[in-house]
Amino acid sequence: MTGASVARGVLLPLALAQFICSFAGSNMNVMINDMSRDLNTTVHGIQVAITAFLLVMAAFMIPGGKLTDRYGRKRCFNVGLVVYAVGALISAASPGLGILILGNSLLEGIGTALLIPPVYILATMLFTQVTSRARAFGAINAAAGIGAATGPLIGGLIATAISWRAAFVFQALVIGVIVLLSRRSLEDPLPADPTRHFDVRGAILSAVGLILLVMGILAASTNLLLMLALIVAGGLVLVWFFAWVRAEERTGQEPLLSTRLFRNRTSNLGLVTQNAQWLMLMGTSFVVAAFLQVARGYNPIQTGVIFTAATVGVLLASFAAQRLAQRYEQRTLIVTGFVVTCFGIGLLIALVRVSPSAWALAPGLFVIGLGVGIMITPSVNVVQSAFPEAQQGEISGLSRSVSNLGSSLGTAIAGTVLVAGLAATPGRNYALAMIVLAVVGIIGAVAGAMLPANRPAGAPTSA
Repeated sequence: MTGASVARGVLLPLALAQFICSFAGSNMNVMINDMSRDLNTTVHGIQVAITAFLLVMAAFMIPGGKLTDRYGRKRCFNVGLVVYAVGALISAASPGLGILILGNSLLEGIGTALLIPPVYILATMLFTQVTSRARAFGAINAAAGIGAATGPLIGGLIATAISWRAAFVFQALVIGVIVLLSRRSLEDPLPADPTRHFDVRGAILSAVGLILLVMGILAASTNLLLMLALIVAGGLVLVWFFAWVRAEERTGQEPLLSTRLFRNRTSNLGLVTQNAQWLMLMGTSFVVAAFLQVARGYNPIQTGVIFTAATVGVLLASFAAQRLAQRYEQRTLIVTGFVVTCFGIGLLIALVRVSPSAWALAPGLFVIGLGVGIMITPSVNVVQSAFPEAQQGEISGLSRSVSNLGSSLGTAIAGTVLVAGLAATPGRNYALAMIVLAVVGIIGAVAGAMLPANRPAGAPTSA
C-alpha cells in the first residue's frame, strides 16, 4: 500500500467525523416547525436545544482535548463516537423536548467534544510536512464547512421523505461507518500517559461559566432580569476559573488550560477569526431557516434546497483551498473571506426586501458559503501551527472550543434577535439579526488584518 493511500485511509475517518458533527449543528434548523409540533414545544424551545448542543461542545472541548493525553487520542475518539451514536438514537426516539435535549444537546454534544480534539491532534501528528498538513487541515475543514452547509439540505430531504427522527438515525449510521474505517486505518502515534494530571475543578468551572453566559443570551427574549443575572453569574464563574488556573500554575500543577496559550498574539488573533467565522455561518443558518419556515411557511425540503447555494459556495472554495494557500498569505485569505461573507450578508438583506421569492436568498447564501470556505482552513492552520507538538492537545481543544462557542453564540444571539419579533415583525427582525452577524464579520476582518504576514505555502524560500 502506497504512502498516499495510507494517508487517505487515515484522513477519511477524521474528515467524516468532522463532517457529521458539523452536520448535526445545522440540520435541525430546517426541521424547526416539524419538531416543535411533534414535541409540543415552540421555535424558542428548538432554538434552546440547538444552542445547547453547540454550547456543550464548546464547554467540554477543552477538557476533551486534555483527556487525549491521559487516555490516548484514538481511545477518546472511539469513546466519543459511541457516546454520540447513543445520543443520536435517543434523540430519534425522544417523546418530548427534555429527552431531545438529553440525547442531542447533552450526549451528542459530549460525544463531539471527545472525538473532535483527536481529529485535529492526529492530523497534526500524522501529517508532519507543511504541505501535507495544510492538505489534511484543508480536507478536514472542508468537511466541517460542507457538513454545516449540507446539513439543511440532507436534513430537509430526510425529514420530508421519512421523518425528522430519521435524520438522527442517519447520524448514527454514519458513526457506524466511521468506526469501521478507523478500526482498520487509524493508529495513535503516541502512547497514552495515565499519570497525566486532569484538572477536574477547572473543567467544571469553565463549563459552568460558558453555559451560564450563553443561556443568559437565550433568556433575552423572555426575561431581561434573568438574562442579566445569568450573564453576570457566567462572567464571575469564568473569572473564578482563570484565577484557579493562575493558582494552579503558581503551585506547579498542570491546569486545564495554560495561560501560555494566550501569550501568542498570532494564535489569539486566529482564535478570534475562528469564533467569528462559525458565529456568522451558524447564525445565518438558523436565522434564514427559521425565517423561511415560520414567516414564509416553507417545509424542510424547500428550506434545505435553498441552502444548496451555500453548499456550492463552500465546495468551490474548498476545492480551490490548496491552490489558494500556495499563492496567497493566510492573512490575505482570512480577510478576503470575511469581506466576501459580509457582502453575502448584504445581499441576503437587500434581495429579500425586493423579492418575496425564497430564491432571492440564494445569491447571498452562495457568497457566504464562498467566503467561509476561503477563510476557514487558514484560520485553523494559523492557530495549530503556532504551537509545538507537545501543546497540540491543549491548543486543539481550545481551538475547537472557541469555534463551537462561536456556533452557539451565533444561534443564541442572532436567533434571539429574530425570535423576539418573528411573529409580529419578521422582516425587520430578520434584517436586524443579519446586521448583527455582519458586525461580527467586520470584527473578524479587523482581527485577520492584524495577523503577521507569512509566506504562502508554495512560495520559494530565500537562500
